[in-house]
Amino acid sequence: MKENAIAAVFPGQGSQRPGMGKDFYDNIDISKKTYEEASDVLGWDVAALCFGNDERLNLTEFAQPCIVATEIAMLRGLRELYGFKAQYFGGHSLGEYTGLVAADAIPFSEALKAVQTRGRLMQAATPPGSGGMAALIGADLDLEKIRASLEDLPIDVANINSTSQVVISGQADSIAIAEQRLILALGTEGIKDKFRFVPLNVSAPFHSRFMITIRDTFRDVLNSIALKLNPANAIRVTSNYSGAFHTANTAKIIEALVAQVSNSVKWRDNMKVLAEKTKVVYEIGPNRPLKKFFESIDIPCKSITTFSSARRAFSPGE
Repeated sequence: MKENAIAAVFPGQGSQRPGMGKDFYDNIDISKKTYEEASDVLGWDVAALCFGNDERLNLTEFAQPCIVATEIAMLRGLRELYGFKAQYFGGHSLGEYTGLVAADAIPFSEALKAVQTRGRLMQAATPPGSGGMAALIGADLDLEKIRASLEDLPIDVANINSTSQVVISGQADSIAIAEQRLILALGTEGIKDKFRFVPLNVSAPFHSRFMITIRDTFRDVLNSIALKLNPANAIRVTSNYSGAFHTANTAKIIEALVAQVSNSVKWRDNMKVLAEKTKVVYEIGPNRPLKKFFESIDIPCKSITTFSSARRAFSPGE
C-alpha cells in the first residue's frame, strides 16, 4: 500500500439528478469549460440538459454522457481549486468510463461519444417494458444461493455491490418469481427483517444476458478508438468485469468493457483491490451510492456531490 495514496471512485447511471454540477459550473472556470467541451463533442447543450428539468436526463442515451461530463467537470474543478490528486480509480458500471478518463487512459471526448452510443445500444437491446431490475438488500447475502435460485429463470445477477446488496436483472415478468424463490432460498423466518426486495426504476435489463446482442456493435465502437487509448494508465483503474485492475493491454481493456454490458458488475471485488492500495477513498459524482458499499467493508468514503461538500472536505476552515 502506497503511503498517502488516494482512490477516486465514480457512480454510474441512476446517480443523475436535475441541476447536477451547476454549482461547479458557476464557481470554477475549468468545470464550466468541461461542460462546453462536452457540448462541442456531442453537438447538443450538455449543461442545459443537466441543469434543467429535461426529461431526457433519464433516458439512457443522454444520461450516460451527462453523468460522465458532470463527474469529469467536478474532478477537474477539484484538481484546479484544491490540488486534488488520486493515484487509483474505480467506477460503478458507467462510472468505469469516468475512471478511465480520470486516469488518462481514454480521452474525455472519445469516452463521451462511446457512452452515448453505449446508452443508445443498451436502451434498444430489448423492447420497452420487457426488462426489469431489482435490488436484494440484507446482511451477509449468500451469492451462491442467489445464483442457484435464479438458475432456470431469465434473470441474472447484475451487480454484486456489497455483502448486503445484490442486484438482479432480466425479464420483467420473472422478477416476482425470482423474489419468491429468493425468499425460500434465504430463509422464511423473520423474512421482513432479513432483507428487502426493491424493484428499480430502469428502462432495460442492464448487465444481463439480454445485452449480449449489442456486444459486437459496441466492440466496433471501441475498436474505432483503440489507437487513442493509453493502456499503460488503465492499470490504475478497476475493471467491473474482472473485479481486478485493468491490464496494460488495449485489446483486453476493450474486451472487458464490452463484456461489462452483459455480465455482473463485480463491485465488491473492485472495492477489495482498491482497499489493498489505499484506505482513503473519495466518491465524486452527482449522488453517493458507493459510500455505503465501502463502509460495509470498513473503509471510510468521503462523498463529493456538490461544490459546498467539496469546500467542507478540502477547506473546512472557510
